[in-house]
Amino acid sequence: MTEETSNAKHGVPIWTQVVIWIFVVGLLGLVAFGLRRAQNPMAIVGKPVPDFNLVFYEGYEYNGKKEMKLSDLQGKIIVVNIWASWCKPCEQEAPDLQAAWQIYKDGNDVVFVGVDYVDTPAGANEYLTKFNISFPNAPDLKSNISSILNRQMGVPETYIIDRKGILQNIKIGPFSSVDEIKSMIQSVQ
Repeated sequence: MTEETSNAKHGVPIWTQVVIWIFVVGLLGLVAFGLRRAQNPMAIVGKPVPDFNLVFYEGYEYNGKKEMKLSDLQGKIIVVNIWASWCKPCEQEAPDLQAAWQIYKDGNDVVFVGVDYVDTPAGANEYLTKFNISFPNAPDLKSNISSILNRQMGVPETYIIDRKGILQNIKIGPFSSVDEIKSMIQSVQ
């Protein structure tokens, strides 16, 4: 065996090459994810909320409108609650959200909007019926809305937006009472 043939056999082991390639592919994936996320507008407390479309469930429209943009509600305080029928903490707060909506619905100054996160229409309908929800609700099957808003911990999350469209408050997790919901709304009035 010549010295050149001996050196060729002692190259980088195949398992090392595989590990390096896995690392490179993983790193490229992280970079791509970061770039995609940077391109998507995201809500930040103290800043205007990026606009998005709402296509409401039948029977849960806003003033007879089946579809609208969030910006159509500017001039009102907006309470956006992200929920899902499979979410147990969402069930804990559902009666309080409905009770709070009953307090504000006739004033035409505060609007509640439910956003159903990655759910089935049947599951959503059962949930809305079970808790007698009457405020406007829209599905978010492709996570378009939640990619703008729901960036914290999952569902439920609630976003309080002021009359100028500025995000003022985020509640992560379920509300514990109607008074807690009222307090968050009153903090932006």
